[in-house]
Amino acid sequence: MKKLKKIQLMTAIIKCETGLHIGGSDAEMHIGGIDNPVIKNPFTKEPYIPGSSLKGKIRSLLEWKTGVIEPAPFSWKTYQNETAATRKLEVKKILQLFGVAGSDQLTPEQAGEIGQSRLSFWDSNLTRSWVEQIQQENMLFVEAKTENSINRISGTADYPRQMERVPAGSEFEFRLSIKTLEGDPDWISYVVKALQLLELDSLGGSGTRGYGKIKFKNLKVDGQPIAQELLEKGPFVD
Repeated sequence: MKKLKKIQLMTAIIKCETGLHIGGSDAEMHIGGIDNPVIKNPFTKEPYIPGSSLKGKIRSLLEWKTGVIEPAPFSWKTYQNETAATRKLEVKKILQLFGVAGSDQLTPEQAGEIGQSRLSFWDSNLTRSWVEQIQQENMLFVEAKTENSINRISGTADYPRQMERVPAGSEFEFRLSIKTLEGDPDWISYVVKALQLLELDSLGGSGTRGYGKIKFKNLKVDGQPIAQELLEKGPFVD
């Protein structure tokens, strides 16, 4: 097995540039209540971004970028079956960063080649400064947006429903730990490109309708700002 060389902490502020909807559940029925609430901390009732939402969307975007598209996340079989050397390397990186599928039964040799998952995504809570601002201004942490579909024949609005969203301007604390094992490439530059892919796309539901546009601000690794030249390259430049 490969030796663990270091663990780095990447931090940033996630700023919502448009309303964000990551669905939650409501155990109670309320007359006139919201049809689609966002996920909230059960104790503070504050919305948050689950680490699983960040991990899933970023992994999906990286997989699409390789050009190897499958119905389920990449598995060891994906890596074995890939014949193009460049794509095979990219598939391997994704498996190393995010882990293999739960159904994969790897031999000790195969497990040693991939190693343990390098990335650990933490739930992103609202920044304390944003919480204090909302409380001081006596505002709410969420907004209700009415959605409907348009009848193509009559031109009228059908099936109105309310979507709960975290409003534009909200800020969350982002934290991600990155493990580096013996023989690993530079994960920092790769992860930065992955985050930039997410900035160009959307997070959560209804992204095609303008929801979920986010920006990573003050991106740092172990307290040190990311080099500007790395940020300026963008996700599609090697």
